[in-house]
Amino acid sequence: MRHVAAIVLFLSVLLTALPKEAASGSAWVVIDAETGRLLSGSNENLQLPIASLTKIWTALTFIESGAGEGEIVISPQAATAEGSSIYLEQGTRIDSDALLYGLMLRSGNDAAYALAEHAGGSVDGFVDLMNSKAELYGLERTTFMNPSGLHDDRHLSTAYETALMLYFAMKNDKFYKIASTENFVYRKGDEVRSWRNKHRLIHTNDHVIAGKTGFTKAAGRTLATYFEKDGKKLIVVTLNNGNDWNTHEQLANETFKKFDNVTVAKKGKYRILPGVNGELKKPIVLLLNEDELDKVSHVVYIPRKNERKVKGTWAVSLDNELLVTADIEIRK
Repeated sequence: MRHVAAIVLFLSVLLTALPKEAASGSAWVVIDAETGRLLSGSNENLQLPIASLTKIWTALTFIESGAGEGEIVISPQAATAEGSSIYLEQGTRIDSDALLYGLMLRSGNDAAYALAEHAGGSVDGFVDLMNSKAELYGLERTTFMNPSGLHDDRHLSTAYETALMLYFAMKNDKFYKIASTENFVYRKGDEVRSWRNKHRLIHTNDHVIAGKTGFTKAAGRTLATYFEKDGKKLIVVTLNNGNDWNTHEQLANETFKKFDNVTVAKKGKYRILPGVNGELKKPIVLLLNEDELDKVSHVVYIPRKNERKVKGTWAVSLDNELLVTADIEIRK
């Protein structure tokens, strides 16, 4: 009886612990790809390994580093990088743009190290650039230890901040072009390399624009996807989700149904104060659900200048959280 009681007690403890453990090891988030606003999520601020979703930030850091285009010579360290690869050989010369495609489409760790060495002077130097840029962009719960996403106990982010990485990166035209490419062919002399984007939904879902895959044993499957439908733009990120393809489509479909693009300020002329008028050149549109329509507030900031015509700022907030600003032409 003691053995039976012990087994029952053990199973009871185990079953009680499992849900908590499972919940703490995975996360998901959906954000508005126009404003970066959190729309829904679970454990979205929990620090977790993100695997090769790291390469979103690697690509943006390289593009914004000023390292420029040109050939990169593949070092021994890059050629022997552990994990996923585009099979670069030591001493090979390859254009940096091609490496960016290999990085984003095929998740080449060798490409990540080659780009890092070129832009940062060393891999460690480039990782410092990545972390400095993360701090600059307000990613407070993100720490990079390498440019590839290989596991390190200190290499962590959150589902929300990973979604923000893709949000910031997609505003860069070069990154947008690379991340949204389905297939890329690189030709130089007799050399031909062809890469197909690993992100399955880019090939099968008409509403998927871009994204990035990732996997390590420690992180599990990680996925970031940029959706666009009827003018509505979303970013979905899942961390440690074994059913990520279906989960992303389900979350996107549910969000597209729940939220609509709402014009909260029409293009045109407005009376701001007695004797002070303003003109919005473009409408201000926000992704909102029905419950949020009455929670939108507006403030117009007018610079203290004696000029008759100045540029002001129209700010729109939701529940007192600033979401978007727009220029407004003020006439006094």
